[in-house]
Amino acid sequence: MQRASDDQNMADLHKAELLKLEGRHADALVILEKLLSVDPDNPLILEEIADNELSLEQYDRARTAALSAAALDPESYTAYYILGFIASHREQWADSLEYLKKANGLKPNNPEILRCFGWSLFNDGQMTSGTVTLERALNLDSDNTLTLCDLGVVYVQSQNFAKARALFQRAADIDPTNTRALECLQMVGRIQMQTGELKGQN
Repeated sequence: MQRASDDQNMADLHKAELLKLEGRHADALVILEKLLSVDPDNPLILEEIADNELSLEQYDRARTAALSAAALDPESYTAYYILGFIASHREQWADSLEYLKKANGLKPNNPEILRCFGWSLFNDGQMTSGTVTLERALNLDSDNTLTLCDLGVVYVQSQNFAKARALFQRAADIDPTNTRALECLQMVGRIQMQTGELKGQN
């Protein structure tokens, strides 16, 4: 009986994973919450709950689930990544770096962890380390429009407008509907025009 129950739980967990991949996060959570009621100390279920809540921008709920997952499994890089992401979203850079450093230590060379880690480093004032870390993330996942745009913003703030423009353009080429990339392209274009006009007046 126990084996049958375990098999059913694994099947339900797999179904929730498929729903998450389809973007049906609320439906996935219905299954996951049911699984958690039966197995409340399962960090994998808590990680999945946190991930789905994060996708729904339910940050407090995601954080609660991630903290529980990390308490049950101190090597849960997913939990630390989610905690770091939420802290970054809230511009709590010191907390974000603490969590993301743990996540990166447990799962090195993960492009999504590195992207968030680099962004937090840069915004914490560690500009060189942040830029290098974002470049590493892009090298590992060269078509990631989030990384392209984050790195583009970093180069705008560093006043390397030509490089920023190239990154935003690449993101727009990959995803022509990417509002962030398109808006940043327009912004950089305006800056370059103003810089050119200023140079022309000198």
